Amino acid sequence: MHTSTSVRLSLPTANCQLQPRFRRLRLLIRGGLLGSPWRLRRGLPLLLLLSLGQGQAQTERGGQPHEQLDAVLWVQHSAEYQAAALQAYNQARVSLDAALADTTWTAALEQSGPFGQLPPAVILDVDETALDNSPHQGRLILGDTVFNWTAWDQWVKEELAEQVPGALQFCQYAAHQGVTVFYVTNRRDHLREATRNNLRKMGFPLADDRETLFTRGDDSAKGPRRAAIAKQFRILLLLGDNTADFAPGFRGAGIDERAALAEQYADWWGRRWIMLPNPMYGSWEEALPGFDYSQSRSERVQAKRRALQD
Repeated sequence: MHTSTSVRLSLPTANCQLQPRFRRLRLLIRGGLLGSPWRLRRGLPLLLLLSLGQGQAQTERGGQPHEQLDAVLWVQHSAEYQAAALQAYNQARVSLDAALADTTWTAALEQSGPFGQLPPAVILDVDETALDNSPHQGRLILGDTVFNWTAWDQWVKEELAEQVPGALQFCQYAAHQGVTVFYVTNRRDHLREATRNNLRKMGFPLADDRETLFTRGDDSAKGPRRAAIAKQFRILLLLGDNTADFAPGFRGAGIDERAALAEQYADWWGRRWIMLPNPMYGSWEEALPGFDYSQSRSERVQAKRRALQD
């Protein structure tokens, strides 16, 4: 979580045309999106330019703020987010104990055959489940841009992501109970070592005798990777922030179909499947425009507005 800084800026008068842009910068500073005072002093000239550019881009979009501003601030600063994440991991611990005692229990739809005597394991997603990438989302806001692979790769290689509240304690508890912790992520293969290093720096358990970090190749589907683990381990729990972290049917499904599938597995949520909160991004967002990746940024925003219920 990020704390606000004590840096003060002398801003132009209210009559100055740049005043709204500097006001946004001041709010970002107070909101903690700019990081520590030391980083702020080092990068202040660049941040001022970014603020000016953001103001111009907002003017072009009709004065609208960045579409992720509230979501990122909620993750970084709200007690509600912290409570929701801790609640999820507290429930995960309760479910883990129950699953260990019941050899007929599995959380993986891909698990089949006689699995009762297999060694136990849990599977976690990485991003917004184990590691918090909200600082990367903050950078996108400051630059008034959206997700791109270059910025993402740079962030991952910095190995600076901290734990999602409760994640580390849960994983350490599971490992202490003799449960192998697997991390199944859609980070690309070339980011495997940076991801492993980040997890290790935070203290997440990583097995020495086998590979427990599963990145993605050409296919983002996680079902085949879960199935590979399920051949050798009884999967006690699945934990993630995206419905595709749990069942293959959610992948590419529309809004109504996703809702129906969530209801179909109602008894699994909070027991075998633990969902972490992520208002910043996800397949829910991609489903709103029907997975139409050709849309411009403004078209995607308009699709979101059309989806609003009043």
